[in-house]
Order: sequence, then C-alpha cells, then structure tokens
Amino acid sequence: MLTPSVKLTDVSLRYNDFTALNHVSFEVNAGQTMALLGHNGAGKSSLIKIILGLIIPTSGTAKVIGQCAHANQQKSSINLGYLPEDVSFYDKLSGREVLGYFGALKGVSLARIDALIEEFGLGYAQHRQLKTYSKGMKQRLGVAQAILSQPKILLLDEPTVGLDPQASQFLYGKINELKQAGCAVVISTHELSLVESHLDTALIMARGKRRALGTCAELRKASSLKSSIHFDDLAQRVKSNAYLQQFYQQGMLQFDSSAKAEIVKHLVTQCQVFDFDIKEPRLEDIYHELMGQSLCSPAEQA
Repeated sequence: MLTPSVKLTDVSLRYNDFTALNHVSFEVNAGQTMALLGHNGAGKSSLIKIILGLIIPTSGTAKVIGQCAHANQQKSSINLGYLPEDVSFYDKLSGREVLGYFGALKGVSLARIDALIEEFGLGYAQHRQLKTYSKGMKQRLGVAQAILSQPKILLLDEPTVGLDPQASQFLYGKINELKQAGCAVVISTHELSLVESHLDTALIMARGKRRALGTCAELRKASSLKSSIHFDDLAQRVKSNAYLQQFYQQGMLQFDSSAKAEIVKHLVTQCQVFDFDIKEPRLEDIYHELMGQSLCSPAEQA
C-alpha cells in the first residue's frame, strides 16, 4: 500500500476558547491535486500551516510522506514547496537574486535556477528589481521559487488571484506537469471555475469543520443539485413519452446523476435521439449549495 504524501487524521486546533479546526481528516496521494475550498476563516490557512509544520495541532496527527509534519520540519522542507497568497519578496532584489537565495537554502544548482528562469519566461527581466515586476511576473517567480527543489508536495494559496486568463492558464499548466511527475498538490482557492478541471478531489471547509470531501462526481451526489439534458424538439417528444415526462422541468430533462445512464439509453434506443446536450452541476454550484446547507444547519452552528 502506498503511503499518502499528506495525511491528516482527526486534526483539531484550538486557541483558548476559539476552535480553528475541528476533527479534520483527509489525505492526498502522489500525483493528485486537491482543492481546498471554504469561506474566509474556514480553516484553510491553518491546515496549510500544519502541513508545513509551522504550527502544531492541538490534537490529531499530521503526516508528510509518512513522517510527523512538525517533528520533521527541517528534514521535510526540501520535499515541500509553498506559494503564499501574497507573494512578498524584497523589492530591491532582482528575480535571479531571489531564486539564487532560495536555491542556496535548498541546495539547488545554478543550472536548475537558469532553467526555471527561462521556463517561466523571466529571462528578459531576471536582472531587474522586483519593484518593476507586474503581478503576473511576481506570481510566476513565486511558483518558480516553490518548485525549485522539485518538491514532492506543493502547497498553493490563491495562486491565480489578480492574474489575467493567460497567466492563470500558464500556472495551471505548470501545476499539471508537476502532478504528472508525481507531485501531490494542494490548492487553496476561491476561483472554483479555474480549478475544477484540474482537481482530483476537493475538500470543502466550513467553520473549521470538513463539510465535504470527494471527487466532483461524489460531491454532485452529496448535493441536491440535478443534471440536465436538452435537445431540439424536446418539448414535442415529451408530450408523447410518459417516461420522459417524469423528468421534464423548465424546458429540459432534470434528474439525479444516478438516473443519467438510463435516460441516455432511453433517448438513444427508444427515441433515436443522438444529438443532445448534457450539463452537470458545476463545482461552483455544488460549493454554494453545500455551503448553504452548512451555514443553515443548527448542527454546524453548535
């Protein structure tokens, strides 16, 4: 059995009378991307700091590549890459000087630094001071810094905030390359539409608790949202088809995911309809629906 890259078991974090995390468990395997979702103050940053070994949980265990996160912080730092939400380097340093500094800390060769500078499209500005860099350039430099040591685990906190679509696409392209190389990636983000096509699992947090965990398909099942199918001449077809009538709402067929295969089979074999549009609930819709349940639940408020 493979050891998970990151494994938190029943982790809680308390500050006097405030509970930041309440019995949270999850794991991320090598080559997987997990999206960490939740409102501000849900506990996402606390989870990241625990994985980094910067804070010790009040109870429960946090393991990084099979070792206790905080007890092996120095040893495991080479295996960890981290991009904070607000990338902040000394403005008077150049991009090359920043990577050179972190490279020296992690024992990275100059050849590796040179390769990353070119790979991230910063060669033309490598000797310029950071105060002249745009937001996108600083983010690229931040990601380059995070992957300097070719980490086994990459932690990203809001990596695409303030970036244009092209820069965001570039960053997720690099994230996918790392994932394919076996890196476990944890992304804390509010930009659900961007992360949806890149994640393997999503952890939804609310008030320090794990609200939901799973693949997009599993989260759809956990929500009450329905899938839908639409095609030309649907209204006319429904009039003479009792089976389709039970799913017909607001000009389309709406159904739970468990019924999709049977409906598609009926359309193809019984109705001879081959051209139709299937829409699944988006991650953003699922998130808002599950968070709405959580915030309205008396159990969550207790």
